[in-house]
Amino acid sequence: MPRPTRYEIEIRGRADERILRPVIDDFEIETTNHGTTRLIGEVLDASHLNGLLSHFTSMNVDVVELRRLDDHDTDNRPTQPTTGSDS
Repeated sequence: MPRPTRYEIEIRGRADERILRPVIDDFEIETTNHGTTRLIGEVLDASHLNGLLSHFTSMNVDVVELRRLDDHDTDNRPTQPTTGSDS
């Protein structure tokens, strides 16, 4: 059985309990300063991920970002890219 994979799902707006019902027990949920809701948690497999996205679609929720988190991504935030220049 494959290991679950951590994902960050960012949706537009401040999500209410009706929208969050399928993820409320398994995901960390936070609202952001720019008017979105971030969900961070483990997704069991592709079917689970598709089910979550289908739920949001059926609720007319815009998914702003979907990002797979690496095991070493400790703060769950994107890192700044390095350019390779010394300037």
